[in-house]
Amino acid sequence: MSQKVLITGGSRGIGAAAVKAFAQNGDDVAFVWHSSREAAEKVLRMAASCAPNGRFLALRADVSDSAEITAAVREAEETLGGIDVLVCNAGIAQQKLFTDLTDEDWRRVMGVDLDGAFYTCRAVLPGMIHRKYGRILLVSSMWGQTGASCEVHYSAAKAGVIGLCKGLAKEEAPSGITVNCIAPGVIDTDMMAGFSQADRDALAEETPVGRLGSAKEIARTLVFLASPDAGYITGQVIGQNGGLVI
Repeated sequence: MSQKVLITGGSRGIGAAAVKAFAQNGDDVAFVWHSSREAAEKVLRMAASCAPNGRFLALRADVSDSAEITAAVREAEETLGGIDVLVCNAGIAQQKLFTDLTDEDWRRVMGVDLDGAFYTCRAVLPGMIHRKYGRILLVSSMWGQTGASCEVHYSAAKAGVIGLCKGLAKEEAPSGITVNCIAPGVIDTDMMAGFSQADRDALAEETPVGRLGSAKEIARTLVFLASPDAGYITGQVIGQNGGLVI
């Protein structure tokens, strides 16, 4: 069954892989980007090459701005004819000692990683409730489950995403809407750009399966959780981390 999908943070990493995976699945996809128009246009071309008959839309918005993301959601709904699946993937990370964090550091990470998920879900839900169907997928992190030194603000934001998932799943289940969360481990995306090869090798060795994960693997899980076959799964946190957190 073809669905209408909205993905935040869709111009790179897990988001770009998700756009491709949903396009290959035969779905129409709108995605939100913020920083790089060139990257967004590249993703659009990739999606069109995967599904020439599909409908794809790139929308610029800052998810931490309620008005901007609400306007992007409305445009996606009008263009695609509604939204069946929402993937809240937009996120930023920062490594910094807790005692060195500024108010701006804290608010920026919280604004994108947690507030952005709240604003986007709030904008999408009325249409899903009206249609009595929806799939909401939130991307957290294994650090939202366990906490990470020098990433306390990121860990707190991603833990908040998990709480958002669990509470919203209970509230929206009677309306035919499932809400689930993926907590990726160390995934080989551009967020790893600041890590040396030695650091990457150490992380791979620390992971029980012996390697880093791929964005494509996370995207495949998102496609499954968005499918009608996953209708009895809600409020769950899927730890896709190669056994690093069990």
